[in-house]
Amino acid sequence: MEFQTCGKVAVMGGGSWATAIAKIVLCHEETIGWYMRRDDRIEDFKRLGHNPSYLTGLHFDTNRINFSSDINEIVRNYDTLIFVTPSPYLKSHLKKLKTSLRDKLVVTAIKGIVPDENITISHYFQQAFNVPEENVVCIGGPSHAEEVALDRLCYLTAGCRNLENAQVVADLLHNKFVLTSVSTDIEGIEFSAVLKNVYAIASGICHGLKYGDNFLAVLVCNCVQEMTRFLRTIEPEERSISDSAYMGDLLVTMYSNFSRNRMFGTMIGKGYSVKTAQLEMEMIAEGYYGTKCMKEINKIYHVNMPILDAVYNILYERIAPSVEIKILADSLR
Repeated sequence: MEFQTCGKVAVMGGGSWATAIAKIVLCHEETIGWYMRRDDRIEDFKRLGHNPSYLTGLHFDTNRINFSSDINEIVRNYDTLIFVTPSPYLKSHLKKLKTSLRDKLVVTAIKGIVPDENITISHYFQQAFNVPEENVVCIGGPSHAEEVALDRLCYLTAGCRNLENAQVVADLLHNKFVLTSVSTDIEGIEFSAVLKNVYAIASGICHGLKYGDNFLAVLVCNCVQEMTRFLRTIEPEERSISDSAYMGDLLVTMYSNFSRNRMFGTMIGKGYSVKTAQLEMEMIAEGYYGTKCMKEINKIYHVNMPILDAVYNILYERIAPSVEIKILADSLR
């Protein structure tokens, strides 16, 4: 199905990236729907005029927003649904869904894998909710929510097998501080978004261990090579890994102080346990979950992925970061 317009647009999720997406969409749309799980958060948002927990400096005209904690109400009344919930919680949110998604334009701004299923978000919507492949669009970065809140220029790629639908979403998101492009490589964009979070944890671990910029440059080069090997194996279509949806998103996530995955990795490198790091951050580091999912997925493809393996060994096998990174460092070129 080809959508001529986005119709009525709703944001599905209440975190920092969902809040940034809402800001972007409201540059074009007069009103939006906004699904948030918790009624108390909605009431606080209406009272304060901003998200009470994320990007609190970003203010909204709440008269332009139809909030609801009822996912079925939002899905029933809106045409384009932008899902921005953390990947570990997606299934629990959608368990309550009784309304069909089949005729909706489903947009995923989730940079993760569905745990237990070990499939991309787009495939999950296709398999579990019978959404046609051409009706699923993914959004790729580089785009930190914190910079969107500050009107700093960012770049988004809308990926879909149907380029017309990708363009509809790209047009919705394009404004003076968001530049957009389109691609048919939805699977490549989704997997690269998962891997860049894993590699950002690796970057953070090395930073926590006091490895320097010289080593980080080599690590980045090897991450690009590893990502390229994997993407060529799972989806050997023509792509340029240097495009912003791949390398751009990888670089910003590995280098930026806004990167929660890099922050998580830094804490691990400094000696924090996984649980302690998660509690102190009070935010989801998707790369932690993505590491395990990618390790399971790669059991099928058998791609040489030493950086993924090293992060997995540190996070899940409890190998000392100093030991594991020393072994990895000796193998990099």
